[in-house]
Amino acid sequence: MRVSVVLCTYNGERFLGPQLESLLAQLRLPDEIVVQDDASSDGTWERLQAFAARARVRGVAVELQRNPANLGYVRNFERALQRARGDLVFLCDQDDVWHPEKIARMASRFLAEPELGLLHTDARLVDADGAWLGVDLLQALEVSPAELEMEHSGRAFDLLMRRNLVTGATTALRGALLGRLLPVPEGWVHDEWLAIAAATQARVDCMPWASIDYRQHGSNQIGARPRRLVERLAYGWVARRVSLERLCVLYRSFLQRIDEGGLAVEPEVREAVAQRLRHALARARLPRSPLRRLASVREELGSGRYARFSFGLRSAAGDLLGLRV
Repeated sequence: MRVSVVLCTYNGERFLGPQLESLLAQLRLPDEIVVQDDASSDGTWERLQAFAARARVRGVAVELQRNPANLGYVRNFERALQRARGDLVFLCDQDDVWHPEKIARMASRFLAEPELGLLHTDARLVDADGAWLGVDLLQALEVSPAELEMEHSGRAFDLLMRRNLVTGATTALRGALLGRLLPVPEGWVHDEWLAIAAATQARVDCMPWASIDYRQHGSNQIGARPRRLVERLAYGWVARRVSLERLCVLYRSFLQRIDEGGLAVEPEVREAVAQRLRHALARARLPRSPLRRLASVREELGSGRYARFSFGLRSAAGDLLGLRV
C-alpha cells in the first residue's frame, strides 16, 4: 500500500520544523510527501527545500509545488490532494506534530478493512509551545459515546449530517476516492466535505486515540471547553442566523453536486440531503418574535427533522430562545 502525505503550508516557518521532523520519525515512513505552498512570504519555502533533500536521502519522494498567488487554505489543499498518488492519503497541517505510530496504526486499519474509506482520530490539544492543554480533541468537541458508536456501526453519514466531527489533520482516506470527492464545493471546508462525501461512498470511522499533537494558536483555536449559557446568549440572534445560513449554502451546493452528476449516491442519500437543506432553511428563516417562531418550530419537530439533523428538543428550545445549539 503506497502512502502519500499531503502537506499544505503558508507562512508556517515558526512551527514547521517539528512537524517535518515528525514525518521522518514515523515507524512506517510515507512513500511520498506532496507539499503545496500557498505563496509564503517568510522562510517556509527555503525550509521545505532543505527538508526535501534530507527526506529523499531516506527514500521518501518529496514533491514541492509553490502557488504563484495565494489561493486560500481550501483551494490549496484541493490542489495538493489532486497531486497525491498514494493508495492511502494522509492530510497534514504545517503546525502540528505527528506521533511516531500514526501512519503504521492507521494504515493497518485500511489493510484489514477493505470497506473502510476514511479514518480519523483523536488528538492531544497543545498550546503554541507544545504543552498539553489538559484536554483532547474529541473531548473539546464534546463527542459522546453514542456518536462514536454511530461511526463504529456504519452510520457516519447520519452523524455527519448532524454535525462534523472530522478534523483534517487527523484524517487519512483512500486515494481512489479522491476522483469522486474533488473538487470541494463552494462554501465547504475541505475536511468537512471529504468526510461527509466519503460517507456516501464508503465506511467512515474514528479511532479514539490521539495520533497527533494538535497545536492551538491564533486563528486555529477550536475552543477547549463548552460554552456556558451566558456565552450562548451573548452569541446573539444575528450571528446564529449567519451560522444557519452557512448550512443552507453547504447543503444547497451538496444537492447541486449530486444533481449535476458530480457525486453518484443512492436515492435515499439524495433525499436525506434535500431534507437536511429544508431543515437548515426552516431554522434560518425563523422570525425574530418568539411567539411567531413557535409554530415553525412545532412544524419542524413534527417532521422529525430536529431529531434527525439537529439535537432534538435541545435544538428546538435553542431556536425558541435564539441560542446556537
